[in-house]
Amino acid sequence: MPENSSHAGEFHRDTRYINDRIVSDLPPGSPPVLTPDGHYLWPVESGRYRLIGARACPWAHRAIITRRLLGLDSVISLGLAGPLHDSRSWTFDLDPHHKDPVLGIHFLRDAYLRRFPDYAQGITVPCLIDVTTGKVVTNNFQSITEDFSFQWRKFHHHNAPQLWPKDRCEEMRELMEWIYNTINNGVYRCGFAQSQHAYDTAYEQLWSALDVLEDRLSRQRFLMGSFLSEADIRLYCTLIRFDAVYHNHFKCNRNKISEMPHLWGYLKELFQIPAFGETTDFHQIKQHYYGVHSDINPTGIIPQGPDLSPLLQPHGREFLPGSVFPSEAGEPDRS
Repeated sequence: MPENSSHAGEFHRDTRYINDRIVSDLPPGSPPVLTPDGHYLWPVESGRYRLIGARACPWAHRAIITRRLLGLDSVISLGLAGPLHDSRSWTFDLDPHHKDPVLGIHFLRDAYLRRFPDYAQGITVPCLIDVTTGKVVTNNFQSITEDFSFQWRKFHHHNAPQLWPKDRCEEMRELMEWIYNTINNGVYRCGFAQSQHAYDTAYEQLWSALDVLEDRLSRQRFLMGSFLSEADIRLYCTLIRFDAVYHNHFKCNRNKISEMPHLWGYLKELFQIPAFGETTDFHQIKQHYYGVHSDINPTGIIPQGPDLSPLLQPHGREFLPGSVFPSEAGEPDRS
C-alpha cells in the first residue's frame, strides 16, 4: 500500500526513521549515549546486534549485500522476515514455528514496541536489533549501510571492497540522492501514483535517469569508475527487480532492463558476484509485490515469468578497466 499520497496524486514515502547510529568510538558493552539532537549512539560490538531484513525488500537487500561484501557475517547476525506481511508487521514465517530463533518473536513490531511502546511510524526492514534487550536500535536504511563501511571497519574482511572512495564521497552522495529520487523511489512513484499527471511525471524522470546511466555505463565499469561502490549496491537492488516486477506491476514499461545493453551487462556482472546473486530471491520478490499490493493486483496472481536465466550468461564488460576487489586488479588497499 502507498505510504502517503498528496492531493496531486503523487506518492510520497514516509521517511521518518529511528536515526540512532552504531559507532566505533564507544567502548564495547557501554550503554547508548544521548546526543544533543535527541538520538542515541550505540557502540560497535561483535555479536550484540542482529540485522533483520527480507529478501523481497530492495531497501533491506542493500544491507544484506553490504554485510556480506564486507565480511561482517560473523559479527552481525542476520534474521530474515518472509515476503508477505499484513498491516501489523513483517513476520518470521520462514523460521520454525514462525519465530525468529534469536529474538524469539513472531512479529518484527515486537522489537519496535519493546523500545517505543507507542511507536506510530512504519515497522520497516532493514533494522538493527540489540540482541541483549530485544529492542530496535535503528531502521534508517541509508545510514545502516554507510555505518557498515565506516564504523565497522575493524571487522571487515581483509580484501573487502572500499565502497566509499574517500576522495569522491560527496560526489557519490549526490549521485545516490539522484538515483534514489528518480529510480529507487521513482519506480514506486510510478506504481503508486494516484493521478495520470503524477504517473507521467515519475515515468519520464525514471526513464530519463535510466538513459543517463545507460550512457554512463557504456564508458565505465561501475557507477563511480573502475571499482564497486555503495552506489552500485543501491542501484542493483532496483535494477534486479525491474523486469520481474516494476516493468509490469508498477507500469514502468517503456522497455526492460534486458533491452538496454550496457545496464543489462552491468546488472549481469553484479548478479554474478556471490554477495549479490546469492542473496537475490526472485520467488520471494514476486511473492511480495504481487501478493501484498492488493490495490494494484487484486487477484493476487503471481506471474511465472520472465525468464531470468540470461543473468548467468557472460556479461561482456571485460573491455572496461576495473574490478570488484582491489587485489584482483593488482591495486593497493584503498581504505
